[in-house]
Parts: sequence; structure tokens; C-alpha cells
Amino acid sequence: MASATSSSAAEGASQRGGRRWMPGGLRLRIALSVTAMLLVLIVAQSLALVRLNEEMEEEFIAGTLDEQVHYSIEHSRQLGTLVGPQTPNMALYRFAPGEGLPQGLSAELAGLPVGNHEFWFAGRELHVAVREADGQRYVLVYDESEHRARESAVVTAVVIGGLVLTALSFILVHAIAARLTRGLETLAERVEGERDGTPFAHAGLEDELLAVARALDRAEARQAAALARERDFNANLSHELRTPLAGIRSDAEMLLTEVALSDKARRRAQRIIATTDRTAALANSLLLLAREARPQAVEPVNLSAAVSDAWARLQAAGARVEAVDIRIDPQAEITADPGLLALVLHNLLDNAVRHGEGRAIEVVLEGSQLAICDRGPGFGSEDPMHSFERFRRGGSKPGHGLGLALVQHICSACGWAVVAVNRPEGGACLTIDFGAGR
Repeated sequence: MASATSSSAAEGASQRGGRRWMPGGLRLRIALSVTAMLLVLIVAQSLALVRLNEEMEEEFIAGTLDEQVHYSIEHSRQLGTLVGPQTPNMALYRFAPGEGLPQGLSAELAGLPVGNHEFWFAGRELHVAVREADGQRYVLVYDESEHRARESAVVTAVVIGGLVLTALSFILVHAIAARLTRGLETLAERVEGERDGTPFAHAGLEDELLAVARALDRAEARQAAALARERDFNANLSHELRTPLAGIRSDAEMLLTEVALSDKARRRAQRIIATTDRTAALANSLLLLAREARPQAVEPVNLSAAVSDAWARLQAAGARVEAVDIRIDPQAEITADPGLLALVLHNLLDNAVRHGEGRAIEVVLEGSQLAICDRGPGFGSEDPMHSFERFRRGGSKPGHGLGLALVQHICSACGWAVVAVNRPEGGACLTIDFGAGR
């Protein structure tokens, strides 16, 4: 059997507060925020280091080329033969202008002006130092491929190190945030749990948590005061109504004993009695709603007998339907306050009689769930769970709109769950789950 559901309090708070700028819990958002900030700093520092390394390498290469070409020119003069570099990634060429080019030297490199140059050749970046001395042109070529390989290795190491550092930072910050927010979780558990009157605020809380706890204490005190005022008002109103209602009913009953009373006046007196009884029932309902309605004498109760007794009282009061189909194991028992259970059953059966349009009523027990269903028009297109709201009346049927509200109030106090649904084949069905609080 499907039951209507409503939005949770957390979802409602989220909708009221607008969209959050980042999904997830507080600790996750803290971890992501701090990690994102660290990632930006790591990337910025890494780029700065790579850029600084490139500049230093360029200066180092330029200085090395200057020293090498100067060394080769000086020693070539002294020895009378060309003295080249001893490193495999450098090559020195010497030729006289107008003569043929040495083997391995291209015309593009040979034609470069005197100075230091960067030159792309065959997909490789070359550093070229060109000098002239003693009518000879010296061309020193440095292949930067090895340097680029080292630079790529440095960049790879920086990227991997940055990713590892980012992951470690996220884990560490998430763990720290979890430790810092554990106090909020503990406070939330106390708010959701059973209250024993202990204040939320206590010594040892951090200043921020202490401020929240004190605010919760003040809110709880205001709520308790408001509930107390509401209960006092309803209780006082109910008590104040009982005496005049009893007097009105007594006077109407005395009128009915008059033999000379006309039929018209007799009908009016009977309506006065019926109206007085409905008003008294309303006052009693208000009084019970004002109280906690906690179970008092909890004992095993035969559910089949309780339902039969409740139906017998309704029949004695004039309730009439086509048929009542009670399908409950005669041995079925529940542990409950007999008075509160009787009131719940009476209100549910009375609701089925009044809104079932005199058609058959079914009372079925399946497991721990007791369903009382009618074959009337049902709850219509609105959410059936709205029927439990106070002073909500269905259609034009007589009543004060507190019967189902009182049922939900008692069920909540007893740890039972009650739901209302429309039957697919027509009619309404109210189901109590006696095992919901286990």
C-alpha cells in the first residue's frame, strides 16, 4: 500500500535558504575550498619555478657558449689547429668567408650574424654562437634537445608532486574539518534525540558551538513557553465550556419531559441536545490535544475485541452502514493504553461511517498494520495526509475537524504511525502501524 510522503525538514531549509554555491557537507566544502586555494598557489609557484628555471638555463647556455667559443678561439691560435668542445651536444665549425662550408654546417647557420642566436632546425632547437677572429668565422652549435628533455622531466616531476601534494592536502584538510565539525554533529544529534531537559550549552564547547548551543536553548525555551500557553488556553477553554454546556443540555432534556410541548419545539430541543453534545465533544478533543496524551496504563489489549467494542458503541449512537467486515485474528494482541486505543479506533470508525456514505467498511489487520477503509469518495485530489490537520473538514459532513488530528496526536505519543491514502478502487483507507516505534 503506497503512502503519501512529504518533503523533509532539511530539504525545506535548503529551499528556503537558496542554492548552495558548492554541493556536499560542510567538511567537504571546507576541504574543497582549502584544497582549491592550495592548488592555485601550487600552480602559481610551479609556473614561477618553471619560468625561473628556463631563464636560468638560458643564461647558463649563453654563458657556456661564450666561454666555449672564447676558449676554442684562444687555444686554436696557440696550437694552430681547431680546438673544439669536448661535449657531444656541441659542435664547432671554422671557415674563411668566401671559402666552402665545413661538412655538417648548413648555409642558414653559416650566414647568421655575429652574436648568440636560437635557431630551429629539423624540429630541434639549436643555440648558435657566431664569432669572427683572425679573418676566420667560428660557429658553435649547441643542440638543446638534452636540455629540453631535462626540462620536461622537471615539469613532469613538478606536476606529479603538485597533484600528490593536492591530494594529501585534501585528505588532511578533510580530516581536520571532520574533527572541527564533529561538535556540530553531536549538537545535531542532541537536537534530534529525546530531550531530558539538559541544556545544549555546557562548559568545554568552542566559542562558535557555544553560541549556537545557547541560541538553541533560547529557542527551545521560547517554544516550550508558547506550547505551555497554548495548552493552558485550550485546557481553560475546555473547562470553562463544560459547565454552561451541561446546563444547556439539562434544560433541553427538561423541556423534552413537558407533555404539552409541541412537536416543533420538541425537535428544536433535540437539536439543542445534539449540538450541545457536539460542542462538548469538541471541548473534550481540545482538552486532550492540549495535553501530552501520554500512555498511562499500558497493558496487553485484544485488538479484535477493542475494534468490536468501538463499533458497538457507534452502533448504539445510531451509526448505520451496509456491512462491517472485520478481518482480525481473534488472538491478536498489542501492548497499549486501552483508553487511548479505544479513542483512536472510535474516531477512525466514525470517520469511515461519516465519509463512507453508508457503504461497507473493512477493518483488516496485516502484521502490525491495522487498516480501516471505506468506499466513499475518498480524499479527492489533495494530499490525503492533509486530513490530519486540525479543524480540517472533508466535504459537508458534520464534525468539528479534530477527529483525525486527535488520532495522529495520540499515535505520535504512543509511537505508532498513521497514514491516509486513497484506494485505487475508490474510497479512503487509514492505516495504523503499531510496530513503527520498535
